[in-house]
Amino acid sequence: MANTEDADGSNKSAEGKSPAKRLITGVPRLDFITKGGLIQGSSYAIIGPPGSGKTVLANQIAFQHVKNGGKALYVTLLSESHGRMLENLSQMTFFDDSIIPDRLQYLSGYRDLERDGLKGLLELLRKNAQSHGTTLLIIDGMDAAKEFARSDLSFKRFLQDLQTFSSILGCTTLLLSPHHEGEIHPENTAVDGIFELSLWLHGPRAVRELIAIKFRGGPSLLGRHEVEISNQGMVIHPRTEVQFAHPAAEGREDRIRMPFGIPRLDEALRGGVLSGSTTLLLGAPGTGKTLLGLHFLLQGAREGQPGVYFGFFETPPRLIEKAEGTGMGDLKKFVDEGLIEIQWQPPLEHNLDSLAERLLERIEERKVDRLRLFIDGVSGFRSAAVYPDRMGRFFSALTHQLRMMDVTTLYSDETPLFSPGVEMPQPEAASTVENVILVRYVELRSQLYRLLSIMKMRESAYDSAIREFSISEEGIQVADTFESAESILTGHARMSGGESSRPGNVKAPLGSRKKQGRQPRAKKKPAAKKAPAGASRRRRS
Repeated sequence: MANTEDADGSNKSAEGKSPAKRLITGVPRLDFITKGGLIQGSSYAIIGPPGSGKTVLANQIAFQHVKNGGKALYVTLLSESHGRMLENLSQMTFFDDSIIPDRLQYLSGYRDLERDGLKGLLELLRKNAQSHGTTLLIIDGMDAAKEFARSDLSFKRFLQDLQTFSSILGCTTLLLSPHHEGEIHPENTAVDGIFELSLWLHGPRAVRELIAIKFRGGPSLLGRHEVEISNQGMVIHPRTEVQFAHPAAEGREDRIRMPFGIPRLDEALRGGVLSGSTTLLLGAPGTGKTLLGLHFLLQGAREGQPGVYFGFFETPPRLIEKAEGTGMGDLKKFVDEGLIEIQWQPPLEHNLDSLAERLLERIEERKVDRLRLFIDGVSGFRSAAVYPDRMGRFFSALTHQLRMMDVTTLYSDETPLFSPGVEMPQPEAASTVENVILVRYVELRSQLYRLLSIMKMRESAYDSAIREFSISEEGIQVADTFESAESILTGHARMSGGESSRPGNVKAPLGSRKKQGRQPRAKKKPAAKKAPAGASRRRRS
């Protein structure tokens, strides 16, 4: 909705209505979920089981609110002592003891509640909120207040009175309550918004999530969003497919070719993949996917184009060592100069959406054109997914966002090492990416050969011939074709009849031809006797 500025300087929507004033929480991406922050003067319930982060979230909002010029009152009802709470919070970066108690005041209301009931608690809140000039009121432990209510109706009447004087003061209210699955909270119908925090186990992994169940006065991002708590406080990671649900419709128009720097491969690609496209590099472990990806980044650096390696399995020193041993000794120079950036993700418990945010935010920070990106590999994202059925939507959203940023992306993904056919770990990815390059092993006469084939390339002509390629100290070499392989899709090369099937015509692997030199032509053997009728023919493999 477009906003316009009125003559008095206030912002108004295109329909002439002034937008509601917002309270910026400062909690990473919570304001994104609520499309701009909490609505000032409204009341919100924060519910969740013990340990889900309710107290951390409320205090984080309070400290940020005071930092923005507001005043906060934090009232506890039979919860942990203030001293213990502040001791725990002092380890977090948002904590600032200099604002206590002048601008952030902590108050215990249990004695007044125990002595005078809800009426006494309400009077305590009204008195202190007015004298303190409170603009943010937090009540921690609403379950204790509920115990002193004669009925749900009397508790709702207390909430209504609380909202009345809060709205008069222009005070935003947060009500914290423990919550377990299946419980019904009377305050949920009275408040303007509900944020539910959860804590559950996914195998051995503990998962925290936030759901904006209710948010009056504006739109919000629905569904579950993963949460992390660190020394920075609470960080929320909205689902990638929701964050980028409405990207720009079109990317950059002036597209160019992005070569790998491997002559025969670039010829087959008609000069390279198109800029802004996404290529899936598919193959079994050890077939050379990482080296092909590094060659792609290195060729870009040689042409002055920046690159990013985003990987999970090999440390930067190991990658550079691997490159130096395969004819890519200048990779380290470009890494040291910063033209190629290696982003290694340590083998920890990762959050799927946090990984995507880290990648996209770093690309945005660099502010460069014609960026090349190699993600090695998709299985790192897959292992971080709590909900495996999200992978298709996640992959599509991430791919489209990178495309709109004019990033030329190369993904690697693994097929089974021993399989009679090609099995895509994520079949829906084939319709998302523009290009698919398949690399794999083929066994022939007790030797393993590496094969490469371009399976798909949108918006461009390409050569689909199967090619043998080798990896040596001199680098990666791709041949014209691999004539001896009957089919790349079976994974079992077989000798066919005719002159080319004779032993003297079987070619040695590319990497070994220079060392072996010219092989002497095999002498013709006497013709074998005709096999008896009905005898089965043996296939040589």
